[in-house]
Amino acid sequence: MEEKRFEAGRFFLKDTIRLQVDFSTTDQSRGRAAPPLQQPCSPNFARVDLPSGPDTLARLTGIPLGAAIAGRESVRRFSETSLSLEELSMLLYATQGVRKVLGPECALRVVPSAGARHAFESYVAVSRVDDLTPGLYRYLPFDNQLARLYEDKKIGRRTAEACHWQQFAGKAAAVFFWTAVPSRMEWRYAEAAHKVIAVDAGHVCQNLYLAVQAIGAGTCAIAAYNQAACDSLLGVDGSEEFTVYIAPVGKC
Repeated sequence: MEEKRFEAGRFFLKDTIRLQVDFSTTDQSRGRAAPPLQQPCSPNFARVDLPSGPDTLARLTGIPLGAAIAGRESVRRFSETSLSLEELSMLLYATQGVRKVLGPECALRVVPSAGARHAFESYVAVSRVDDLTPGLYRYLPFDNQLARLYEDKKIGRRTAEACHWQQFAGKAAAVFFWTAVPSRMEWRYAEAAHKVIAVDAGHVCQNLYLAVQAIGAGTCAIAAYNQAACDSLLGVDGSEEFTVYIAPVGKC
């Protein structure tokens, strides 16, 4: 009985990638256009220009790599200190920044991704970031901008509620939400896409864990959340785009 209970999860982990996928039937093989590298964003949303990602990364991350790896830990207590816009820009770039666009179907980022498909979008619930009104923002890495989706002075409380009332999520200066757009990966990998999406999420969050140390901040990844509540908070449909990972960030 115990083996049956875990059978589906174990199949996902060890056998999904070995499925006899007929790659001749994928949308890529059929010559269909790839999904956009960045979800469309309405021009009605106000945009905030960000400091240069590579410049902020070089200027703010002076900590030795060995020290960052050795010091990596999950932090659930944050001070009331705000993040600067430059610091937020650096963290966004460190997790999903675009290094080079190779064409309409491929871009290289600062994190690895299967087939360079990069199936994620980044949202930030901002409570305390200098020069930003509290509310929800979406990172537009190809434009080096934030789109302000809506203002909300109680965004921290709403975030904590969506995370099963984990209070530290509501006390962070900013909370990173990553959504998956599965069609980006399915376009190339069909049924094998979903395991590598899960693997790729770890790459993204580990970069955040390392980068926050350079600015005297901390984070703690969250995978326990109310799916419907988080998707509603972000305004995504829960099918073609949905929440997969969350990480509150605050000064220590």
